[in-house]
Amino acid sequence: MTRSSAPVPFAAPTLGGSAAPTAGDSVAPTLGDFVAPTLGVEEEYLLLDPDTGRNTALADKVVAGLPDAVRAQSRQEFRGSMLEMVTPVCPGLDELRREITLIRSAAAESAAAAGALLTPIGATPVADPDRDPPDNARFRTITRHYGPIGADAAVCGCHVHVGVPDREAAIRACRGLRPWLPVIQAIAANSPFYQGTDTNHASWRSMQLRRWPLLGPTPPFRSGADFDRAVAEYAAGGAILDETMILWYARPSATWPTVEIRVADVCLTAADTVLVAGLVRALVVTILASDADAGDVPDHALEAAHASAARNGLDGMLLDARTGTARPAWDVVDDLTAYASKALHQLGDDSTVREELARVRSEGTGAARQRRIFTAKADLLTTLREVSA
Repeated sequence: MTRSSAPVPFAAPTLGGSAAPTAGDSVAPTLGDFVAPTLGVEEEYLLLDPDTGRNTALADKVVAGLPDAVRAQSRQEFRGSMLEMVTPVCPGLDELRREITLIRSAAAESAAAAGALLTPIGATPVADPDRDPPDNARFRTITRHYGPIGADAAVCGCHVHVGVPDREAAIRACRGLRPWLPVIQAIAANSPFYQGTDTNHASWRSMQLRRWPLLGPTPPFRSGADFDRAVAEYAAGGAILDETMILWYARPSATWPTVEIRVADVCLTAADTVLVAGLVRALVVTILASDADAGDVPDHALEAAHASAARNGLDGMLLDARTGTARPAWDVVDDLTAYASKALHQLGDDSTVREELARVRSEGTGAARQRRIFTAKADLLTTLREVSA
């Protein structure tokens, strides 16, 4: 959730025109006059003891065992039992899938050599006995400032970065994403267990994180100036340390020309991550290409929709933030894909996203898959071993 160093930069696109890439940027694919935004992903994984299922603080050892090229894509996290990996800038979903698959394979191999399971789930499933942050000045400051919530059990997310032309475009994307992020949250739900029991939530991570200030739906800012003013006010009142501790579900990156979407649990498989990233990128493209104000929904409806997504995932009903009514979850997913259909086609992602959605409709979310294994095996440790990378 927090980091001591920034992720790799993601190339900014031009929508409806052409742009010369800056040094070091990947060149985005061009489709006619449409330049596809690049994207990248940060994933956090738990390191678990294979004999007990408890979190084990072996991150330093795992990082040391990574191949040099992969180690450069690792970042120190807030717990020694967490490993964060970031992809390079990717022009499309095929490249993203390859990068995530490579990263996960290398990290799992290093974790096994260190005596740990690399487990892509969103919340501590059994116990987190060592909750001291790594010896890092920034982490010590966060722990002092935020008090006991800084000692909560480890949670792991998937953060998707989409390149945008400028900061104002990032703010506009954050606003337009508001009614759709509960649906992304539901699709990515992957943390049903906590302290050895079923929480009756598809995403316990979402519930646990609500203890942190400024974590939740992004306010409907209309400009970068509005955003900056709010950040300054929160910092002046002591609610946050600085802009890096803005934990809203979508935010303009403080460092790179991207909008960062951080509502998702870390996904159970690389295919799930590709699905989430593909939908998020298509939503951003749709929003930036439209003059309509899709983000004008009441805050209370958004809060209710996110709570619904955290509890149910895609099983049963999901509150539609646009109408304030509960609907079958897959009907709301269908609305999202219809809304983003033109962008999915322009990006060349339509078939990939629809195939992955069909798979999730058949197999269930990560949370549903975990529960299905647990029901069959009647043992949480066996479940964790089976879902580990």
